Amino acid sequence: MTIGVTLAASHPHNYIDAIVDKARKAAELGVKSAWFGQRSDYDSPALAGIVGREVPGLHVGTSAIPVVGRHPLEVAVAARTAQAATHGRYHLGLAVGHAIGAKAFGAPFDRPIALLREFLTSLRSLLETGTADHHGELLTVAPWAPGDLAGAEPVPPVLVAAMGPQALRVTGELADGILPNLAGPKALGEHIVPDLTKAAAKPQRVVAYLPGVVTSDVDTARENAVRQLSFYEGIPSYQRVLELEGAQRAADLAVIGDEETVAARIKQYFDAGATEVVLSQTDLAGEADQLRTFKLLGELSVN
Repeated sequence: MTIGVTLAASHPHNYIDAIVDKARKAAELGVKSAWFGQRSDYDSPALAGIVGREVPGLHVGTSAIPVVGRHPLEVAVAARTAQAATHGRYHLGLAVGHAIGAKAFGAPFDRPIALLREFLTSLRSLLETGTADHHGELLTVAPWAPGDLAGAEPVPPVLVAAMGPQALRVTGELADGILPNLAGPKALGEHIVPDLTKAAAKPQRVVAYLPGVVTSDVDTARENAVRQLSFYEGIPSYQRVLELEGAQRAADLAVIGDEETVAARIKQYFDAGATEVVLSQTDLAGEADQLRTFKLLGELSVN
């Protein structure tokens, strides 16, 4: 698995059917993985499990489930279910989250890094042994009947949308890799990857997210990128990585242009230390250009 895409659908008759159709088209064009954010209207591990079962060979992942407001036991159960459904092609992505999301759960957002550490500690035990006995300051996971779901092997990799020094330290110690979003090659190569490597107990995956599309209608795609990505500009963790990159706004990170332009930008991410690249916002210029983008990514994945 080298290059993947995030998938979303606009105004479908049935959202799940539409996503399965998009995933099937992407896989037919050579795309290796499809990733799904956690939203308020669907469950991302369930969607990933459905897509992975319907599209054999396609790796699927969640990117990412915020830990605030959730319990490690429910996340472990969902991950094992998706792993069994996909016959071992599921990748579990977590996130610290942000204050806006925490408010929806009525949960505090005052010690997110401490919560991430406790969450990962107990989650790893649940995934690897089927049970956990964790009594921390922020989380309790008491021993229960061990989970032993047939077919849920191997243990799904656990990745974290970590970009700040503290989150990278915890991730390097307790997880399998990171899912940096809107962190350009400079931020990756000079800050994020070195910090992760320094803290890592083992080799780490760096699954870098890059918004982009292959299109001739650059102006329309750029306008859509500004609108779709502006949300991130109000979140401190994204403000930091944009500053590290020297970008004024989130849309500055989007790569929009012909095949050569997009391929060259993807290469910069690999050169900066990414082990995988996931293109997001591939629908910025419509369905035809999204398929054109899938085709390029499939060709790049072969090489």
